[in-house]
Amino acid sequence: MADRMLFIGWGDVARGREERALEVFDEALGILGRMEQDGRIEGFDVALLAPNAGLDGYMQVRGTAAQIAAVRDDPEFMRNTVDAGLVVDGLRHVEGFCNDGVARQMAMYAEAAGRVGQAA
Repeated sequence: MADRMLFIGWGDVARGREERALEVFDEALGILGRMEQDGRIEGFDVALLAPNAGLDGYMQVRGTAAQIAAVRDDPEFMRNTVDAGLVVDGLRHVEGFCNDGVARQMAMYAEAAGRVGQAA
């Protein structure tokens, strides 16, 4: 079961690059769809956000640590990332935890917090 995730977020589309941004977005969906179909990732979600000051949308890719590392090292994924960086502002890739990974991280946090004295 997936315990890791890759958050792929982006901000505004560069003016004059809207059509290319749509192409790159569709290419990303195709890449992730093939990866899911081939079992290279466990799944992914896509969200488009209401207008705000920083984040227009994101994709969350779920898998094991090895699967997420393989995604980041995949040449097709890397090319798509370069293409995306040319048409959107604020492109970011952030690795994190999901599902059972959250429970393990919180257990480590609780253990560490127990070793720190609490302020009065």
